[in-house]
Amino acid sequence: MNNFNDNNKIKTYSTMVVIKRLLSYIKPYRVMFIVALIMILFTVAMELIPAVIQGSVIGILSLDVFSENNDANLMNIANYYINNYGITLKEFKLYSSFIIIGSYIFVIVLNGFITYKGIMILQRIGQSIVRKLREEAFVHIESLSISQINKNPIGKYVTRVTSDMNKINLLYSDVIVKLFKAIISIIVISIVMIFISPILSLYVLLVSPFLVLLSYFFNKLSRKKFRLVRGSVSNINAYLNENLSGMKVIQVFNQEEKKVKEFNTKNNELKKNYISQILVFSIFRPLIYFLYLLTRIIVLIRGIYLIKENRLSITSTVSFYNYVSSLFDPIQKLADLFQTMQNGFASAERIFELLDTKIEIEDSSDAIEVDRFKGKIEFRNVWFAYIGDEYILKNVSFVINPNEVVAFVGATGAGKSTILSLITRNYEINSGEILIDDIPIRKIKIECLRKHIGQMLQDVFLFSGTIKDNITLRDDSFSDEEISEATKYVNCDRLIDRLDGKLDYMVLERGSNFSAGERQLISFARTIITKPNILILDEATANIDTETEVLIQDSLNKMMSVGTMLIVAHRLSTIQHADNIIVLNKGEIVESGNHQELLKRHGIYYNLYELQYKHMEK
Repeated sequence: MNNFNDNNKIKTYSTMVVIKRLLSYIKPYRVMFIVALIMILFTVAMELIPAVIQGSVIGILSLDVFSENNDANLMNIANYYINNYGITLKEFKLYSSFIIIGSYIFVIVLNGFITYKGIMILQRIGQSIVRKLREEAFVHIESLSISQINKNPIGKYVTRVTSDMNKINLLYSDVIVKLFKAIISIIVISIVMIFISPILSLYVLLVSPFLVLLSYFFNKLSRKKFRLVRGSVSNINAYLNENLSGMKVIQVFNQEEKKVKEFNTKNNELKKNYISQILVFSIFRPLIYFLYLLTRIIVLIRGIYLIKENRLSITSTVSFYNYVSSLFDPIQKLADLFQTMQNGFASAERIFELLDTKIEIEDSSDAIEVDRFKGKIEFRNVWFAYIGDEYILKNVSFVINPNEVVAFVGATGAGKSTILSLITRNYEINSGEILIDDIPIRKIKIECLRKHIGQMLQDVFLFSGTIKDNITLRDDSFSDEEISEATKYVNCDRLIDRLDGKLDYMVLERGSNFSAGERQLISFARTIITKPNILILDEATANIDTETEVLIQDSLNKMMSVGTMLIVAHRLSTIQHADNIIVLNKGEIVESGNHQELLKRHGIYYNLYELQYKHMEK
């Protein structure tokens, strides 16, 4: 099983595996892609023409200057027009040059138009593929368990879906077209050069082994460097996300200077990795250019000797010499592409590692839909640990009957909130069984399970948007009447009525423009509007101001009639009327009963109550 964990070494993939997976996303767009490639082939053919045109112009202009080395074909054409149309050699040179230059301009314009069309097609394909990849990544992240998500800072997931995706976008919209074009250009130009002069082509081919070796070593070394860079980018994004979210705490405790130092450490690491990456490329690129210059010098010297020996015409020599530039131009472009390509491959590895992460909690093949829950909940010998064998719950068993109000109390770390999280399958138990209405929760579809269970937590998360958006979570199926009923039911209407814009009042990020109690009221409305059959309150009344507590307590009293209610609360005064109170200690149930029964036993519950009662009296 592959667990996505940035804190460990990133899983690596071979280049061929990465390429194969990237190309698989092109399948739905293969017709458009083939059309774009045909256009590229056409532009490659067009780009061969200028060298021929330049050679022809020089050949025409040099007619009768180097009479012994004149191109025989051009001389025959010139003689034909001179003899049949009564023009002079000078006029033939002038007219021919104008015609050739005009053709050259036409080729440039046509080539530009076709290149534009091809690039636009590939851009559309690239953007469509990246959109699909982003969606896959986001859906996969949503499917991960809370345990899996908590293993990494949120900023690292953000990096995957944004920064890494942008690098992949360049692969589809830019690198693939240039890579294909460069390879085709190299093949076609090599064939043309061999056709013009096998001897000069041999000198050019002698350089090829050096190019192959350089490319191989660069590919191996640069991939490693790009992985380091992408890892550093991910780390710095995660650090920024965490510290910007916690800026209030940083400022309260005067930790700005310390955080700047920590940021600079990560920033310097990124700089170091970038410089290391650039150093590799800065060595590779000049070596390619050196080989290019060396090849041109060899071709120039040898070409002059071939002209003198009448083994090659001036036209062919000039064309060949220009083709050397045309050959090394795509080779140098390949060198430039290596940087973008390796960067993209490093990002692709990180995306594929995320997508290949096995989802820990999934629907079983025989999972069923349930229309509604009656509300019976049963734990049978449940064992659970977040890490290894450090068990939070140890052989826990209990039964909650429909419409009962059951509270869980105990010291911090006793396992109270864990029980609530296991009911909604935020985590998977190690052994034992949890049942709702005598059906094992593993046999109930996760979406269905969570749909019928309303959760109200201590740390309420509000999204940017309106209050209405936060109550309905942008679900348009809820009518205004349903929203109004939900807000009135939990006393949230009193908060909304005094706001400008009412339900359209804008909520800032994380609900920072509301108090803890006000956020809680909004979360109550969010929960009640879904009409759940089971309600879970995990410290929902903690850290609330006195004025809002009255409203919340009234809301809780109303919600007790909705269905089965499970409550975790440190304030024992809020659970005195619960049908059953389960007392946990170090992951085990040590007591259970109603408020009065537990007080008579003079056990753990009694001690907790006495401590709080004395504290309240003080």
